Amino acid sequence: MQLDTRAQSPTAEPPGAGLSRGRAITVALGSLLAALAAGQLVAGFVGLPASPFVAVGNWVRDLSPHPVTEWAKNTFGTLDKTVLFIGVTVVILALAVGAGLVSRHKPWPGQLVATGLGAIGFVAVLSRPDLGQLGFLAPAASLFVGVGGFSWLHKQAAAAGTTSQDRRRFMRISAGVVVGAGVLGAAGQLLGSRVDVEASRRQVGRLRVAEPAPRLPANADFPGTSSFITSNGDFYRIDTALTVPRMTAEEWRLSVRGMVEHELTLDFADIRGRRLIERPITMACVSNDVGGSLVSTANFIGVPLRDILDEAGVRKGADQLLSTSVDGFTAGSPIDTVLDPARGALLAIGMNGEPLPVEHGFPARLVVPGLYGYVSATKWLTTLEVTTFAAAQGYWIPRGWSARGPVKTQSRIDSPRDGANTGRGLTVAGVAWAPTVGIDRVEVAVDGEWHPARLGAEVDRNTWRMWRVDLDVGSGDHRLAVRATDRTGYTQTDRYAPPAPDGATGWHTISISAA
Repeated sequence: MQLDTRAQSPTAEPPGAGLSRGRAITVALGSLLAALAAGQLVAGFVGLPASPFVAVGNWVRDLSPHPVTEWAKNTFGTLDKTVLFIGVTVVILALAVGAGLVSRHKPWPGQLVATGLGAIGFVAVLSRPDLGQLGFLAPAASLFVGVGGFSWLHKQAAAAGTTSQDRRRFMRISAGVVVGAGVLGAAGQLLGSRVDVEASRRQVGRLRVAEPAPRLPANADFPGTSSFITSNGDFYRIDTALTVPRMTAEEWRLSVRGMVEHELTLDFADIRGRRLIERPITMACVSNDVGGSLVSTANFIGVPLRDILDEAGVRKGADQLLSTSVDGFTAGSPIDTVLDPARGALLAIGMNGEPLPVEHGFPARLVVPGLYGYVSATKWLTTLEVTTFAAAQGYWIPRGWSARGPVKTQSRIDSPRDGANTGRGLTVAGVAWAPTVGIDRVEVAVDGEWHPARLGAEVDRNTWRMWRVDLDVGSGDHRLAVRATDRTGYTQTDRYAPPAPDGATGWHTISISAA
């Protein structure tokens, strides 16, 4: 009897065994990366907001319940967008891994999951108000590549044998898919970023101001306080944009419509050619908790918003100005507030002597003194609609926030820091603000005993005011608190209220230990 000594030919996985867990997961993750890369590449041509990954992030943000949104902002602060992207990524990866594991024997479960993820991408992209008619092409590409890529990779994995040579061959295929996805995704990002916004800012150059901001007096701020004028880099940034919109001054247009006598369409040259004024204005975010840092002051350059609305002619019965960003964000401001000449609302195109930084709204934004940003400070502005509060709502109003949003009188201790070790003689310093009203006095309490603080010079009633007080305290632990009284005679309440729904209240209080 002659034995067959020929090497057995490599075979696929044994019948019934299906793909190994490692191969199944590789199939799922490879097809997912390919799908995302395809969507990103097409989005590079039709607009980066059409990227299914970005659109899903925006969609999740918009659908998140109010308590979840507030928890994220309170927990992660300005990193909430990064955390959202990480969360979306983890969920998508988990779904992909699950799809791979349930598709070890047949590809159809993974194909169904890929189709479902693609459908979610479609819904998310189509819900975006800032995309053109071709925006659907990006999720379509993701869906096609996702389902097709999963099917093809699953077939390759099932056909591969169990020898080391077979494993290396499949890993080469998988690595090629991953590298290709990386290249395509990077190409899409580069294509989408081809709009050189910084070049547009440079071309705008220096803004010629007809009415400059007042010169700061020497005692506008004190050692230990924030700088009176916040640099552009340090100015707080809170918005809903997961990716910063990129729009040049040359392509920017502003539409003024709604309850007006004459609809207007203005370009950047129209605005720049008007009489530009510069005003120091303190802005505050409604999410700023007691003692928080989401408040800043800058010299904004622009034209009075009142002039533009007067040119359009506001009709009787209108009570809201609804402003819209290029990314679809909306904010509703009381019409009597933006028309108040004493308040001085601006259509701003400059900030601290230069064109607006991209992250702060270039080419143009709204700045309305005395209103929280969520009802007034629309960045990347494209539309002003004169309407009523009964007819339209800004982005945050149906999510539980107050419709009007006036800034509340507040104060903060900047120095010393909470928990600091100090001497028995110490200087306490900080800021207080009541935009459009002005600060009348500030008091600091040591263990309940109040002491008047010395105020810095008042630069403008629309700006914050610095304060300081020199104290002698006994050795040991002490509690310091601050309260401000504005020009109407209102003194801050000690009753704490969280930021939602219309701004925080309470005294900023810290602990120190004096030696």
